[in-house]
Amino acid sequence: MNKHKLLALLREVAAGRMDVDRAAEALRHLPYEEVGIARLDHHRALRKGFPEVIFCEGKTPSQAAQIFFSLMQAGEPVLATRADHDIYRAVRRVVPRARYHARARCITLGRLATAGGGPVLILSAGTADLPVAEEAEISTRIMGHGVTSVHDVGVAGLHRLLAHHKLLETCRVVIAVAGMEGALPSVVAGLTPCLVIAVPTSVGYGAGYRGLAALLTMLNSCAPVIGVVNIDNGYGAAALAAAIIRSGEEN
Repeated sequence: MNKHKLLALLREVAAGRMDVDRAAEALRHLPYEEVGIARLDHHRALRKGFPEVIFCEGKTPSQAAQIFFSLMQAGEPVLATRADHDIYRAVRRVVPRARYHARARCITLGRLATAGGGPVLILSAGTADLPVAEEAEISTRIMGHGVTSVHDVGVAGLHRLLAHHKLLETCRVVIAVAGMEGALPSVVAGLTPCLVIAVPTSVGYGAGYRGLAALLTMLNSCAPVIGVVNIDNGYGAAALAAAIIRSGEEN
């Protein structure tokens, strides 16, 4: 249930085309539904603009599949993150239309927005950062926002980034994904007028401390208008980008 569906339902009731009992049945799972292993937050799309997302790590394949099926029945897009092939196979048994994005480790149900155009630009510093960058891309697209992705433009070869200066000037939000020393978002923020969402990854050698060095670099950036999410959190960056775009559309 999202805002548009709720308004449409209320208009049907107001116009006399739907009786109160049918409307109550449509709303019976608000604000949440008990499914034994979880309490599914069907109210989240109304509050946040997108339904609850399934974080698959720590869940068994059968648990993830049960939750995916229950969210599918609500009629909204479904996104599961950090899903391996075993979880995908379990989901496919109950939701055959589900789609697996292997490198992003995401399972989706629903239409993905455009790849190769749109308000969000995703930059990744190196090829090793691609799983996190692609999690951000798939998450952004299932949330309904078009994405342009440009990969392998880290600061070790700054000319690779500068070749895309027009994209930096025309997008609404940049998601910059980087491991190692995590310098890419600072450089990008100095080149673009829009907000930059920095995503540190756990890519790097020993002193990188599995992404901590990149995280600290991003938090200590001298470039303004940078927001930083947690290490390897491509989904969190996408959710923040979607909220920024939605806020601009509502104002």
